[in-house]
Amino acid sequence: MIGLAGLAGVAASGVVLARAERQRRAYTPEEIRERLRARAEEASRGQ
Repeated sequence: MIGLAGLAGVAASGVVLARAERQRRAYTPEEIRERLRARAEEASRGQ
């Protein structure tokens, strides 16, 4: 039983990681640049 629960936990975490990876890859290069510029601008205003 414990082994089965461990296996289910590993499978569930793999699903979460795969979903996050798909969302990250869905951005176009332009969207990534825009997000990075916005973060840099926000960080420079904070200092």
